[in-house]
Amino acid sequence: MILVHPPVTKPGEPPAGGAKLLSFLRHHRVNSQILDANLEGLLQLLHGQENFPGISPDATSDTWTKRARRNLPLNLISIKNRATYRLLARYKKAVKELNRLLEMAAIPQDVRLSLANYQHLRLSPTRSSDLIQAAENPAQNPFYPYFAKRFELALDEAQSPVFGFSLNYLSQALSTFAMIGFLKRHYPGIKIILGGGLVTSWMSRPDWQNPFGGLVNFLVAGPGEKPLLSILQIKEGEKEKGCGSHCPPDYDSLPMEDYLSPGFILPYSSASGCYWNRCLFCPERAEGNPHNPIPVDRVVGDLKFLTEKTRPVLIHFLDNAIRPALMERIIASPPGVPWYGFARITRHLADLDFCIALKRCGCVMLQLGIESGDQGVLDQLQKGIKLEMASLALKNLARAGVASYVYLLLGTPAENEAEAKRTLEFTAKHSPQISFVNLALFNLPIGSQESQRLITEKFYEGDLSLYVNFSHPRGWNRNLVRQFLDKEFKRHPAIAPLLRRDPPFFTSNHAPFFQGDGRWKLGVGSWLPG
Repeated sequence: MILVHPPVTKPGEPPAGGAKLLSFLRHHRVNSQILDANLEGLLQLLHGQENFPGISPDATSDTWTKRARRNLPLNLISIKNRATYRLLARYKKAVKELNRLLEMAAIPQDVRLSLANYQHLRLSPTRSSDLIQAAENPAQNPFYPYFAKRFELALDEAQSPVFGFSLNYLSQALSTFAMIGFLKRHYPGIKIILGGGLVTSWMSRPDWQNPFGGLVNFLVAGPGEKPLLSILQIKEGEKEKGCGSHCPPDYDSLPMEDYLSPGFILPYSSASGCYWNRCLFCPERAEGNPHNPIPVDRVVGDLKFLTEKTRPVLIHFLDNAIRPALMERIIASPPGVPWYGFARITRHLADLDFCIALKRCGCVMLQLGIESGDQGVLDQLQKGIKLEMASLALKNLARAGVASYVYLLLGTPAENEAEAKRTLEFTAKHSPQISFVNLALFNLPIGSQESQRLITEKFYEGDLSLYVNFSHPRGWNRNLVRQFLDKEFKRHPAIAPLLRRDPPFFTSNHAPFFQGDGRWKLGVGSWLPG
């Protein structure tokens, strides 16, 4: 079986889901390989090989593109050099020049391409008819010259009749179906399995009907380990049954040195679902995904095994929220490598000694979904957060030297302008303790309980849209929220510097490397805070 991670996602670290499936399949003696088509495809577009159009030297005469082409080798080296991250301006220059080349490479195909996104000027990933059109015309995809040859090579090596695509984001959808269409046309006997987070969300829609019967043989919702065994007609032996569905991810066959980061970042998930699972608009709750944690001792064992094997510079916990019990276990048994991930505001972070202990065991950054600076809004959203505790947590983390990447959500049905201004005030007041800020506008999930009592209309045109637009019950409609964000929130003198500090395109994935003054010392196989 060939597992494919399609473009476009941020090319800073390997695909954890595919690596985990690969390990599971190999544990069950299934001949399988993984292909990071995202990283490989983006790099080939950047390089523009002789047998690939890429960026023609006479395609444009603007100074920026010429400079970006000239600086390509240096920028690829710089983005992997830790010294680059000591000066944000130098980092931004390298990243934006790399991104410029991708933009120009995709223009002939009517695509707006970046290091983190893929948008077609005519086709939408929320319309099944457009995805089918992408499958019918794979040569119109900018990655076609890459995957047409790469899939042929992969099939020659593996002689596998099964391809599995992991589709997690809208930015991957059109390229995924272009790849599927190519395979169906040139290798009609191949079976196609399609899974991933976006597919799970599609199949959780109340009106879901499969529109891809002619292209995709099997659709998989949720974790893919057991469904894959069933599809491949593999029976679990007595030895394998004890393993359950957990095997540590296998990154060995991925190009670990090619990712656009200053060393190998190890993605690791210690649980699926969310241990809180009560937030009003949580997709995990709406889709009925249970919290399935890996035992903390096993997590520690996995990390020890993986860090010794891959020698990472950073561990990225992919959990919706790292549970406090795991934090306590990591404090007791540090992985020896810096780490970061999402965490909930709990009493643990209100304890300065606990935050100092987190720092000592390698925690360089926590991502915190505070969402609002108004307690009434938080209560209505069922966040389970008290602002007093959030304030104390931010102060404690800052004192301990742990960076905070704060997520704010404006425009929820519970909020009006006055409450949005309280969020602004909370953010500005705590700006000395906040390292980075992510601002987002609220999207109402289709089929949610709130959508039943609000006046709604289509958010995106398409049968696969996951959200609906709504008439705000308090008049705080989307256009007013945008105006507030653009004219007040983003221009506040205490907040604007936080927004400018965010690494372009890579955002939270590279933010840990800007922690403190940027000076880390090299530890055994990893970068350790100095």
